[in-house]
Amino acid sequence: MPRLKSIAPSSLSNRLNIDENTIKEKKYLLLDLDGVCYGKHNNYSLEKVFGQVSKRMTMFISERLKIDMGEAKKLQTDYFYKYNTSLNGLMIHHDIPPEEFLKYVHAIDLSFMKEDKIMRSELEKLDMEKFIFTNGSAEHAKNILTHLGVYDLFGRDKVFDIKDAGYVPKPEAKTFDLMVKKFGLNPKETIYIEDIAKNLSIGYERGCATVWLINDEHFGKMDADKDFISHKIENLSLFLKEIRLLKSQ
Repeated sequence: MPRLKSIAPSSLSNRLNIDENTIKEKKYLLLDLDGVCYGKHNNYSLEKVFGQVSKRMTMFISERLKIDMGEAKKLQTDYFYKYNTSLNGLMIHHDIPPEEFLKYVHAIDLSFMKEDKIMRSELEKLDMEKFIFTNGSAEHAKNILTHLGVYDLFGRDKVFDIKDAGYVPKPEAKTFDLMVKKFGLNPKETIYIEDIAKNLSIGYERGCATVWLINDEHFGKMDADKDFISHKIENLSLFLKEIRLLKSQ
């Protein structure tokens, strides 16, 4: 799959391995939250943000199940790999109240995170409807996007969170279909961007142009070589700019 870097608009369609008319016809931009709206492209590593969430997950599991931190971390990781979110496994096996869990784990410090004026500018200029599709909570999405200075470009109505999904995480087909119904978008007219490659599988099946934001996270890059990934990119804001320039031709 091609990697997108800074390139002339005239050559973009070739680098995307997709024709210009196809890109111009896309009406919707669907973004994952963690690892996509922030990441290396705006100098915020996943560990700096989601690392805090992960540590609070371990603490919650340890305290709630009365097990030591090492055992709690193992359970958290096992459930994440088996059920796509640790919360899903905790609900299945331990009847953990999801809202209590989400409130606890998302109480993180984002004071270091500043507005991303470049990303905001590109989102504002791009003539597409824009949505957030996350396995996190709407409150977490608001917190992240507010610190990045772009929440007003979305708002609650354009965020599909784990509660909207009935706590069934991506990449389950019924969750994707619920998202489509809520937003009223047509997958065949949608560019869908994720940092966890396997989450793109259902989007591809439904007709999206699927884009993996390249990263070195073990879980993120699993299945990154599969055919359900249409494109690979390294920088979200640059990708948005390149799409905008192509659509303007």
